[in-house]
Amino acid sequence: MSSTLNLDHSTIERIVRQIVLSQGGVAPAAPAPAPTAEPNLVVSISARHIHLTDAHVETLFGPGHVLTPMKDLYQDGFYAAEETVMVVGPRRRMLEKVRVLGPTRDYSQVELAFTDAISLGIEAPVRASGKIDGTPGCVLVGPKGAVQLDQGVIRAERHVHMNNRDADYYGVKNGDRMNLRITSAGCTTMFEDLLVRADGVSKLEVHIDTDEGNACNLDAASKIELLKQEPCGCKTKH
Repeated sequence: MSSTLNLDHSTIERIVRQIVLSQGGVAPAAPAPAPTAEPNLVVSISARHIHLTDAHVETLFGPGHVLTPMKDLYQDGFYAAEETVMVVGPRRRMLEKVRVLGPTRDYSQVELAFTDAISLGIEAPVRASGKIDGTPGCVLVGPKGAVQLDQGVIRAERHVHMNNRDADYYGVKNGDRMNLRITSAGCTTMFEDLLVRADGVSKLEVHIDTDEGNACNLDAASKIELLKQEPCGCKTKH
């Protein structure tokens, strides 16, 4: 009488490795486990704010002044500062008490929502952070002085921060584009072409501006999905 021995895949793999090793060969490496747990996705509304250089901090707030952290942001090492400034556009249109974010940078940059830019009378282009060449400028007014920016006013394009493990999970890489679907009662919204900003340390977080957050009623969202963009334009959910 013969009998059939049923072995699962892991048992077969272990037996093959043992046979190869006993014959002096090199056993094939076990495949890396595929990520199974969905990463914790955070969607944050990025209100209008300013990034400043050290020199501009001193001009606006006084010699030797350094930014005072008020509240840590979701990404490690970044914070909202106690300091605020007035942003002045053409024809003396202005926004008061615009928050400064830290730490300081090598360039000063003002990030606005579309309605903010309209209020200032500035045609602010949609740009990735740091891409300020050829952008409009403005005047910044602080308690101790003023700064004339020749460029640096942008509408920050929607984007998603993630670490490399998250990028592997979604099947994307730094510089790719993704979509964000936010389900809310009466105003389910799809935001397309989020810029992927992947590195070794960032937490998974989407940044949209105040106009976008209000449009999708983010505070009342019942479901949030981050979707990979396929080359054909299809949207595939993970």
